[in-house]
Amino acid sequence: MPSLLRRIDGLIEILAALGLLAYAAAALISVADVIGRRIGTPVQGVVDLVQLCVLAGAWLSIPWGFTVAGHVGVDFLVDRMPNGWQRLLRGVAALSALVLMALILWKCLGTYQMQVMLGDRSQQLGIPISLYWLPLLVGVGASMLALLAVLLRLVLDLPQPRTAAH
Repeated sequence: MPSLLRRIDGLIEILAALGLLAYAAAALISVADVIGRRIGTPVQGVVDLVQLCVLAGAWLSIPWGFTVAGHVGVDFLVDRMPNGWQRLLRGVAALSALVLMALILWKCLGTYQMQVMLGDRSQQLGIPISLYWLPLLVGVGASMLALLAVLLRLVLDLPQPRTAAH
């Protein structure tokens, strides 16, 4: 089981790195556009590109937040409770988030299929709108996988991955 959990963690870290690269790309495209406008050669389709990069950055990074418990929480209360209660409350939170992510995936899959069927495209570059939905679907699916790993660790009383803040 620990080997499977490490593989899940590795996948989540790769997605988070891709999310970070997407944010970096959004920043670089924005800077290039600002400089380009000063010299008369702006970046064509800057809005389409930056929106896609920011969307990808957010949704590909969310699973990592679940994995390392980097989301907002009330740790100062939970940390003072006995270990059994801590695990129970963290399990309830992870299970609730898993249900929420499953609902998001269910609703977004239908919208993605509609976008594929309609063939809508972005205004500036004509990027298929369905492409904007892919990072969201991947991120939600990976979030569910990350939450399953969190729950497995809680049930098996295995240590959770740590962040620098812990």
